[in-house]
Amino acid sequence: MFRPSGSGFRQKLTGLTLKGVLYGSWILGVFPFTYDSWTRRLHRSKWLIAYGLVLNAGFILLVVTNDTESETPMKMEVFHRNALAEQINGIHDLQCLSMVSMMLLRGFWKSGHIEKILNELQDLQYRHFRHYSSEECRSFDGFVLYKGASVVLELISMLVLELGMSPNFSIQFFIGLTSLCFMMTAVLLAASQFHLAVVFIYRYVWTVNRELLRLVNQLANGETVESERIDNLLNLYHHLLELSNRLASIYDYQMVLVMATFLIANILAIYFFIIYTISLNNGLDFNVVIFLQAVVTNIFDFWLNIEVCDLAERTGRQTSSILKLFNNIEHLDKKLERSISDFALFCSHRRLRFHHCGLFYVNYEMGFRMAITSFLYLLFLLQFDFWNL
Repeated sequence: MFRPSGSGFRQKLTGLTLKGVLYGSWILGVFPFTYDSWTRRLHRSKWLIAYGLVLNAGFILLVVTNDTESETPMKMEVFHRNALAEQINGIHDLQCLSMVSMMLLRGFWKSGHIEKILNELQDLQYRHFRHYSSEECRSFDGFVLYKGASVVLELISMLVLELGMSPNFSIQFFIGLTSLCFMMTAVLLAASQFHLAVVFIYRYVWTVNRELLRLVNQLANGETVESERIDNLLNLYHHLLELSNRLASIYDYQMVLVMATFLIANILAIYFFIIYTISLNNGLDFNVVIFLQAVVTNIFDFWLNIEVCDLAERTGRQTSSILKLFNNIEHLDKKLERSISDFALFCSHRRLRFHHCGLFYVNYEMGFRMAITSFLYLLFLLQFDFWNL
């Protein structure tokens, strides 16, 4: 499913990453669909939904009942020095569990809509974009590989964080750690589904832009272009924008919760870092390095979610710029000119953007605002608890 064309090493690695996300999502119960290779259609399975609910509920229960994170020497030292840090850590743990539960439940609840969107993406691939090679679209392969790498890095970062701060390696600790790894992998893979769907929409819009450029070159060389080809591209473009809006409406709460969790985790990590190194005069040691690598990994994954949506938005803006090139062609056929005008008018009123919860668009501008807001919240927290530092 959704296998990119091409036989190079980069394309093979991209296909392997897509298969890894697909099979991992199936195993962990966050992709409740069966695939019919004959009809090339996904079908929602109630058995897989039940399997996913039971499996992930078990992971959450094991994490809650085997939580030994707060007993680590570093956190015990920080909590003894600052009671507010312990309260905030408890609230953050509750927020993380709420995020996991909300994300998985909404994914199952909206699985019927997700099924329709994925099937429509497959139809676009086989009916309209199958003959276009994706080897020139390097950003597509890059973002797929980056997302696969971010999932692996997040897991490694969590393992380093937990193992590095663990006071002992009891059976309870290993049960809790294993359950936490599976639970976080399920969340990361569920978030990756939105990321990869956006990447595929970007690739299709990029293909439409390349086809428009080819038509401009044909007209510039004196060749004829049928207006139906422009109309067909407009229909495809309209369909892609509709899919992007539906996709954002399904995943908006999940992605907002994931991004907020990463930002809150970074704020708390820096807050604990200040208490541990400055208030307790411990200086830089291995525990500090562990926290810093977790912050860097979270920033990478957070910014990757911002960048993929911004890339799709920028590619949509390029469509309008490409359509302006037709103005340089003289003596256009009236019917062709009307089709180009309709396409340009549509692009002026509809833009490819990802709007979450009716509050904000996901792009570089909003990413910088969220990063600055996180820094301000850190300052507010330090000012509020200044006398206890």
